[in-house]
Amino acid sequence: MNDNQPDGMPSGLDPNEAREFHALFVTSFLLFTGIAVVAHFLVWLWRPWFPGEDGYSMINGTTETLSHLMTYLA
Repeated sequence: MNDNQPDGMPSGLDPNEAREFHALFVTSFLLFTGIAVVAHFLVWLWRPWFPGEDGYSMINGTTETLSHLMTYLA
């Protein structure tokens, strides 16, 4: 075993350094997870994961929107 490492600490960090690293790791993990959750929510708003009966057809939605707008113009 290396003389520089304290007994029982294979990383070579002392307890204070280990706590500091752990705090940084947990903070980074939570930040990454929060960004991922927000990104997944925004993608789900744009295109839900489970399509309706007609699937993901954008043409049907566009046609319905245009026909709805035409009723106001006519």
